[in-house]
Amino acid sequence: MTENKNKDDKMYFFESFADDFDSKMNMYDTNKRLHVVFNELLTEDIHEKKLLDAGCGTGWFSKWSVERGADVTSMDLGENLLSKVEQKCHSKRIVGSILQIPFPNNTFDIVVSSEVIEHVPDPFLAISELYRVLKPNGIMVLTTPNKLWYFAIWFANTFKLRTYEGLENWTGWFKMRKYLKTIGFKNVQMSGIHMFPFVIAFLNPVLDFFHRFNKKLGPLMLNMAIKANK
Repeated sequence: MTENKNKDDKMYFFESFADDFDSKMNMYDTNKRLHVVFNELLTEDIHEKKLLDAGCGTGWFSKWSVERGADVTSMDLGENLLSKVEQKCHSKRIVGSILQIPFPNNTFDIVVSSEVIEHVPDPFLAISELYRVLKPNGIMVLTTPNKLWYFAIWFANTFKLRTYEGLENWTGWFKMRKYLKTIGFKNVQMSGIHMFPFVIAFLNPVLDFFHRFNKKLGPLMLNMAIKANK
């Protein structure tokens, strides 16, 4: 019981400091993920498409989706985060968990979820929920850390480069690909983001250089970027 309570508390970690969330974000990383999601993966016309930003945080991905004309629903665990979304864009906002998405089957044309599933007790249950609420042939775009780099958590905490206090359930590249196909996703595309951790700003041009090889080097990169159809 205590272990489950600790997991629940950690799931709500980001909600607990919503007011400081954006100031603590690495905007190089955020902007890179926005570029990958909207300029490299989700290249279709999303105007008037029903889009769920699952685990929306403070709303950066919701904002970009709204600006591209999508009918956006922003979902996260608490009102504090959703209030920050409201400051960025006009989307529908709903409190909900990615482990039990409060929508019927086959609701959305597109689901976007960036750096979310690793912060829940069961990442694969989260992916199953994303699959469930997608319409047939709907598009899922997902980013999440690559378990190959899990040691980076210890390194960042030890040298105070970044504090990891929430749940960190990272999944490996090949296990992820296998699960996506097992659950029923098709046309699975996978690429990488960040050849190494992005905590040292003057090395960002090096990361940008390696990004051109993000498909070939994807299994070795820090984050996975995924696009797949239901």
